[in-house]
Amino acid sequence: MNPIHLGQASALPASPEEAVLDYVPNPRVGSLYLVRFAAPEFTSLCPVTGQPDFAHLVIDYAPGETIVESKSLKLFLGSFRNHRAFHEDCTVGIGQRLFDEMKPEWLRIGGYWYPRGGIPIDVFWQSGPPPAGLWLPDQGVAPYRGRG
Repeated sequence: MNPIHLGQASALPASPEEAVLDYVPNPRVGSLYLVRFAAPEFTSLCPVTGQPDFAHLVIDYAPGETIVESKSLKLFLGSFRNHRAFHEDCTVGIGQRLFDEMKPEWLRIGGYWYPRGGIPIDVFWQSGPPPAGLWLPDQGVAPYRGRG
């Protein structure tokens, strides 16, 4: 588990498939706690029109043996900037990749997408039921209300 990005100059990966996520040992193995990453300026491209899509992503996980290194996560999320995929594919794919590689106790992701064609799309995925006793705060993203 030698991070390749931490403390190094790192270019933005050309695609999510090329992005390398770094994981480091969990400094509190055996403790049940929640880690949250919020990416309020996530972007990808519509697979049909090529137009940009914008989302506020919230990733919550209860670590197992490792934690994801934040710089590599930032680069991974940034690699979607020129990636064409539907909202559902981006959101669920990010959650599943993190879960499959990091092997946390539990993970959930909320993708709060800004309206396209007047319809906001929110996408949610979790790895299963949360562990008993895990504190799960609300993700803190208000539902889309238009111009109020």
